[in-house]
This record gives sequence, structure tokens and C-alpha cells, in this order.
Amino acid sequence: MPQTSVPDHTGAPGREPADTPTEVHSGRPAEGAGSPPGFPFPNATPWLPPVGFARLREERPLCPVRLPTGSDAVLVTGYADNRALLADERFSRAAAARADAPRARRIPLDPTSLTTLDGPAHARLRSAVARAFTYRRVKALSPEVRCRAARLAGEMAGAGQPADLVADFARPFSLGVIGGLLGVSVTDLPAFRAMTEAYLSVDGHTPEQMMRAVAGLKELLREAVARRRAEPSDDVLGVLAAGRGEAALSDTEIVTFGVTLLVAGYETTAALISNAAVALFTHPEQWAAVRASGGLSARAVEELLRFTAVSVGGGTLRVTVADVDLPGGTVPAGTAVQPATTAANRDPGVFTDPDVLDLERAHNPHLAFGHGVHYCLGANLARVELSAAFGALLNRFPRLGPAEPPERLRWEERKMIRGPLALPVTW
Repeated sequence: MPQTSVPDHTGAPGREPADTPTEVHSGRPAEGAGSPPGFPFPNATPWLPPVGFARLREERPLCPVRLPTGSDAVLVTGYADNRALLADERFSRAAAARADAPRARRIPLDPTSLTTLDGPAHARLRSAVARAFTYRRVKALSPEVRCRAARLAGEMAGAGQPADLVADFARPFSLGVIGGLLGVSVTDLPAFRAMTEAYLSVDGHTPEQMMRAVAGLKELLREAVARRRAEPSDDVLGVLAAGRGEAALSDTEIVTFGVTLLVAGYETTAALISNAAVALFTHPEQWAAVRASGGLSARAVEELLRFTAVSVGGGTLRVTVADVDLPGGTVPAGTAVQPATTAANRDPGVFTDPDVLDLERAHNPHLAFGHGVHYCLGANLARVELSAAFGALLNRFPRLGPAEPPERLRWEERKMIRGPLALPVTW
């Protein structure tokens, strides 16, 4: 990859982007353009990374872009660059959570969240909450996850076809699993979804609406934590509330972590299941093999994690606190950096035939769950959910297939997480 020096693009939040047109499909400014291309890029196949990522990996691995707020950032698309920056705390999440920092959303990130802490503060909180996400705990939860998937598949069958795989299965399944793990019962799914829509919105809601959503989600968790303080339990909130010594967390810390986990566990997993279904439906031979085997192998799960694009880029915005040399170039201090792990997962220098969906792929060091100290705590749970979802669906519906072509689907457009708004299926 070419070595480049990246200019310091740290535009203030809320600055209006210039009117100069840009060739956003390729990720390169149009000839004579005076501003960076806008990110996220338009994408005709939202379950896959934008086609422009491939060109950027080769020609401009560290590419200045304009975020929806008007802030400027550098988009990183290569595998080696992404792996390096994800492991290097000079690319600071805490710096990106400052009120005056460049950002993609209209409100600042919560500076007390596990996802925005650095150094000892992050290590302390991570150590405390990791006890609730051990491999043993997730493995013990697997039968319950599979039972939940089977029950929802049965309800779909009872309601008749066509069904909506998003509303009838993916959303209630992912919310039920993460809610059960936390010990939070969400009885009003439409109201909860409205809050998460606003919470995760890039530009579809006002800052006031987004802050009200944050407050509503925190209130839901605050009540649950108060109950755990009074009546101990073995769910995640109960384990955290019972922490002592170095593992002792305040109510505020538990609530903030709970909101992060609840929203991420719901939205991301629902989109993963839906997008994986679209990816399989658009590869008939691979889908036929999955149907014949009655589910997803461990390799197939990893390949779908690599191949599908749940996020428009992948990775959380960071700000450099020092000059940093990456394989693709030098990033100056004070630069906002947007990792694009979905682009990294298609890097031909790491993956053979990266644009091919190969459910038997043996070498698959994908970055779908990140890398380094912020590696996703829920990675093992997400794997279990993806496997359980398709196992239950194919056990109930061996002939499951799309009810309409993918080009007719409507997709989320106001969030960094992308999934179909509806996915009609028949059997």
C-alpha cells in the first residue's frame, strides 16, 4: 500500500458540509472538489460493503471523509491498518467522547461508557463486567437461546406465510436473548424500538429526541438495577450489582453498561441475522447447502460474520492523542479516525477470494468483533445466536426462501447499523 501522510482533519461538530459535489461511490473527491467525500457512502447492496472500499484500500488507505455532522475524519480501509489502530490506545475512544470532539452523531458519546474509556478506567470496568460474559456462562445459556429461537419459529409457522423475518423473528429473538441475559423484560417492543432508533440515529432525529431516548433507556435499566440491589439474581445486572472490592460498580456505571449492552445486543444481532439471510438468499448454491445440512457450521458462522456488513463501516470513531505511524501512512495527533472493519474483512492480502462467500473458509481472521482491548464482549453470544437462529428456522422451514428479490427491500438509512426494514419470506 502507498505510504501517505494524512492531513489533520478535525472539523468541529455541526459544521455544514461544503456544497461541492463528491464522487462518494468510489470514496474519492470529484475532480476539483474542495471537500472530502461524505461518509457513509451510498450503497446499492447494503448487506455488503460499499464497492468503493476496494479502491480505497489500494489507492487511498487513509482517506479523509466528511461525517454526517460536518466533522472531518480519516477512513481506514486496509486490514493491517485497522488491526494496528484497534490495538493502539493512541487512537483514543475517550478523546472521541469529549463534548467538543469530532463525531458522527448529533450528540456526544457517553464518556463513562465501557466503549469510550481508555487505559486503567477501561481495564477496571472491563474486568468487572467480563465476569458476566465468560465462555462458560454463554455456553450454559445456549439451550435457552435455542429454545427461544424454536419458539419464535413456531409462532411464525402458526401465523402463516409470508412472514417478515425481521419483525417476526430477528428483532424479538435478539431482544429476548439480550434482555434475558441482562434480566430486563421489554414488554413494549414498539416503544423500545423507537428509543433505540433515536439513540442510534445519525441524522434522523434531533439532539433533543436523542437525549430523551437516552434518558428513557437509562430509566428502564435504573429500575432494574434497583431491584437487583434489593433482590439479588444471577443475571448480568444481578452479578454486577453484587460486585465487591475492585469489582464493585456504582448504579450509574451498571446502568450505562446495561444501556450499551441492551442496545448493541438488540440492534446489531437483529441486523446480523437479517443481513446474513439476505447474503445467503443471494447465493443460491450456498443457501441450498445450508438448507441441506439444516443449519450453519462453525466455519459458516465465521464466514457470515466476515462477509456481511452490519455496520456502514465497522468500528467506533477514535481521535489520535499523538502522531501515529500505520502501514498505510502517518496519522497526526488530533485526527478523528473511522475504522472500516467491513473493508478490512475483504482485504485480498489476508483473505483468498475475499468477495466470495465461502462457507467452508478455513483461514478467517476477520475483524467483525474488533481487536485489542475493546474486542466485543458479546462475540461468543452473537455466534450462538446466529447459529441458533438458522438452526431453528431451517428445522421448522426446510424450504425457507425470500418472498421478493433483494433489490426491492428497504433498508435502514439513518443509523450506522444497517439492516432491512422488512424481509418477507415464504416456506
